Amino acid sequence: MPSLMDGPNRKPVLISVGGLPATGKSTVARVLAAELPAAYVRVDTIETAIGRSEGQHEQTNGWELPPGYEVGYGVAADQLRIGLDVVAESVNPVRASRDAWRDAGLSAGARVIEIEIVCSDVDEHRRRAEERVTDIAGLVTPTWEQITNREYESWGAEQDRDRHRDPQHRGVSAADPCSCQGVSA
Repeated sequence: MPSLMDGPNRKPVLISVGGLPATGKSTVARVLAAELPAAYVRVDTIETAIGRSEGQHEQTNGWELPPGYEVGYGVAADQLRIGLDVVAESVNPVRASRDAWRDAGLSAGARVIEIEIVCSDVDEHRRRAEERVTDIAGLVTPTWEQITNREYESWGAEQDRDRHRDPQHRGVSAADPCSCQGVSA
């Protein structure tokens, strides 16, 4: 598959994939990274590795371990600066984390595409959360109660902002009840 943008003035691309746990973010991001090809930066992997290297850790706020996101921003920016495309996958529960991915990409001279994965079928989302098996040794997946009670700011206003700014903005839907809710570039 050709790169997202070929030619002499090619800019690397950061694709930031976010959404609640158990919506299919990792699956979508892995396939996307393999097909492009692009470097794959997964915050769950980073946070779990930090936890293993430090021993047992405590969460430092209500949603994620900030070092995992900070490391992810830095690793992604390094890859972009050498011309590689990057698919970065994390929950991105608040606008600040989404803006930080965008800033990391833009500061590295990249185009930024943001994708939110949403599972609109509550029963299917719950089934996925309760039955999933992680591929990261040591990662403790959240319970359905933790997923539904966590802080998570809607991406709606941000997508509307980007639609007005970007005439190429396009929504994506699929037959799968857990699909890409929207794409902004």
